Amino acid sequence: MLVSVTGGTGFVGAHSVAALVRRGHRVRLLVRDEGKAERALAPLGVDLGAVETAVGDVTDAAAVDGAVRGADALLHAASVYSFDSRRRAEMRRVNERGTEVVLDAARRHGVGQIVHVSTFGALAPGPGSTVLQPPPTAIQRTSSARRIVGVDAPVGRPREPYTATKAAAERIARGHQAAGVPVTITYPPALLGPHDPNLGDQTARLRNALRGLMPMWPTGGFPVGDVRDTAQFHADLFDGGPGGRGRHHTPGRYLSTRQYVAALREVTGRRLPAVFLPARMMLPVGLLTDVLQRVWPWHIPAEYGAVHICAADLRPAGAPEPRPVDETFRDAVRWLRGTGLLTAGQAGLAGRTGPPGGGGLPGDERELRREGR
Repeated sequence: MLVSVTGGTGFVGAHSVAALVRRGHRVRLLVRDEGKAERALAPLGVDLGAVETAVGDVTDAAAVDGAVRGADALLHAASVYSFDSRRRAEMRRVNERGTEVVLDAARRHGVGQIVHVSTFGALAPGPGSTVLQPPPTAIQRTSSARRIVGVDAPVGRPREPYTATKAAAERIARGHQAAGVPVTITYPPALLGPHDPNLGDQTARLRNALRGLMPMWPTGGFPVGDVRDTAQFHADLFDGGPGGRGRHHTPGRYLSTRQYVAALREVTGRRLPAVFLPARMMLPVGLLTDVLQRVWPWHIPAEYGAVHICAADLRPAGAPEPRPVDETFRDAVRWLRGTGLLTAGQAGLAGRTGPPGGGGLPGDERELRREGR
């Protein structure tokens, strides 16, 4: 089967391409830079002979038309994933307009199977949102008053740029579903793991925590998963499972921010001092940061969007179980260290001759080099 893929040089896209090629599928990538395709896929062991490229942007109707023409299936994974307020115009262009162009083209060419990669945050209504009443099974309340969100929950109307543009894209995808177009929508959680071609938001946040740039955390939490599990889930969809078309959470588990930091401590063997403040108290700080970020040239790792997700404290209903969280964190940290994005001390490797407690990182850096990380 020939699968056309947008966003194939991103974190989710590259790992999904690797999973598809391992299943024997051919892939056609829509890319702005042909050289980036090899840089993103080669570290994952992808047979580049099974991958062809079409040069263009997701907002270029002619380029998209050429990329999807003749394809049996489409994976639309192109997205700007960032809580950096400086990128709001880019997010509107790629996340919303790009989805409109890509899904319209796939529908016009009669592509038989379309998978649109949404985000859990598109289902998370935020402060000041207009919240539609969901069916009783869509959003339930636990005894601790935390909400569990199913895939049939209404699309949120958040104000934060990333989740707002992904919610807009979600409405476009649901519109095609309602018209009978064979669109499947997936909702990945916050994803971590090795080999992030662009050092995306979640990988950068983990790195910043280990670099000591995040001493304060909001309370609450969010779902976390492994990019490799989501990639396998996408490959399974194209091979007839799980559950066929419709909407699906991809594998993930809820972690409170305290559990997140505790997992990092366990994997690295580091103390990682942290202060946890009420998330809703930190929301005004996040808004102020977003305003300041528009004139401050360096990224400030305290975005409103990230605090907002923690404050919402939502959990996916029925998400498949991911691999153990310590494996995901360990592999992400090892990759960051192996690529020089963390020092040995930051990764918990300094002065170690064996793994730290909890089956963490190997202390011998030569092992990293042997594994090509």
